[in-house]
Amino acid sequence: MPRFAANLSMLFTEVPFLERFAKAREAGFTGVEYLFPYEWPAEELAERLQANGLTQVLFNLPPGDWDGGERGIACLPGREDEFRAGVEQAIRYARALACQQVNCLAGLQPEGLDGLIARETLVANVRYAAARLAEEGMTLCLEAINSRVDMPGFLLDTSDKVIAVIEEVGAGNVRLQYDLYHMQIMEGDLLRSVERLLPWIGHMQFADNPGRHEPGTGEIHFANVFAGLDRLGYDGWMSAEYRPSTTTEKSLGWLGAGHKAS
Repeated sequence: MPRFAANLSMLFTEVPFLERFAKAREAGFTGVEYLFPYEWPAEELAERLQANGLTQVLFNLPPGDWDGGERGIACLPGREDEFRAGVEQAIRYARALACQQVNCLAGLQPEGLDGLIARETLVANVRYAAARLAEEGMTLCLEAINSRVDMPGFLLDTSDKVIAVIEEVGAGNVRLQYDLYHMQIMEGDLLRSVERLLPWIGHMQFADNPGRHEPGTGEIHFANVFAGLDRLGYDGWMSAEYRPSTTTEKSLGWLGAGHKAS
């Protein structure tokens, strides 16, 4: 059975961020993730994890100017030094939080930038990050994000594009972060896709589609998907990365039907 984690950037937003750890534990989750930890001291986050018996499942490398619209800098030529500094910052946090994997956001391809140059820059940066994380015994994830609704222009918008980068980099600690919501939009055929991609998948996330709300609000039949993941033998983390259509607590009905948040 998949192990469910709560994404604290989207869930329990009824309370301030640092209070969400306790809320997640009260709801039954034993793992958490969030977009970025860098706004808070690593020691304070570690204390919240320890006090609530939670595992830090994943967080993202620094994304550049997020508030200004950037969604990662790994594909941007001329930003390599910033990217490498971000890798070091992420490693410091991962050590403090006992987190074994971080995600790299490829970024948006700027208008006018040749796609081949963007991809070459991405591959070189991923190769560097993978080597540094390997020294720490950590895994680097790469995520495909839909370019139709949420992030137009995102360089890696399909699973196969991510797999092609992973194979070109050739590092054993680079894995696919597979998000059911994004891939339902871009690819569909979720269970057959997961079965094909399972050897590369290191982490999974989910939300229903359309709307990016909790399971049961859209077109994805999550009972079948979760049961299918059981049959396929996926035993990694599944992070709830959705925007509740109501309060977070009221949105957690999907945890029933035999599925537990552990």
